[in-house]
Amino acid sequence: MIHQFIFARPKPGMSEAEFQRYWVEVHAVRYASRIPQIRKYKVDTRIPRPGDPADPLWSGAAEIWLANEEEQVASLQSPELIDGARADEPRWAAFWRTVVLDTTAHLLLPGPPEARDAPGVLLLVLTKRREGLPLGDFRAHMLGPHAETVRALTGLRRYQQGHVRDGAYAAGEALLDCVEQLWFDDPAAVAAAEASIEGALLAADRRRVAEPRWQHRMLVREHWIIGPAPRPYTP
Repeated sequence: MIHQFIFARPKPGMSEAEFQRYWVEVHAVRYASRIPQIRKYKVDTRIPRPGDPADPLWSGAAEIWLANEEEQVASLQSPELIDGARADEPRWAAFWRTVVLDTTAHLLLPGPPEARDAPGVLLLVLTKRREGLPLGDFRAHMLGPHAETVRALTGLRRYQQGHVRDGAYAAGEALLDCVEQLWFDDPAAVAAAEASIEGALLAADRRRVAEPRWQHRMLVREHWIIGPAPRPYTP
């Protein structure tokens, strides 16, 4: 299954709160969710934190699940996308700043169902591997030693990595290589984990394999539009 991330920011003149409200309550419901090939869909809205830039790159992210490449192509050709979701984008998003990443998900800490389904927050960490590091070595480290370091974080409820799919490298380099997803109970739990010894070890490990200047972090709140159970699709 393709796990797609779409990172977006408000159009000029629109506040972040207005942007997030329109995305969750209007665009997602009236337009994007009607694309029949989308199996699951949620919107992640940014939670401001101390130390965030005054003008963040993005104010949220959409997560979209598609069964395979054939259904993804069909979704891109669908009237629900062309005449619906895409036509609506200029009303709320600075679409020229949007970043789309197609990933393959690796669930590395499932967590118990009661913890997974409880309200909480999600930390997204986007990375680009260090220059000169082969992609295969980067992936092996992230899924192996790095994941072990992450799982040691106090308060971590669930953990997943999304590695950008091979097709993004067919004609060069992908913009980014990995999206990490770390679930916690609340922003205070995230701050405590980052300030811990385990958090310092994790930061040092990321510096070994990833370019610090291309690392992006965003704390978000999740809003399910379709899911978490996937809906069926019949061509």
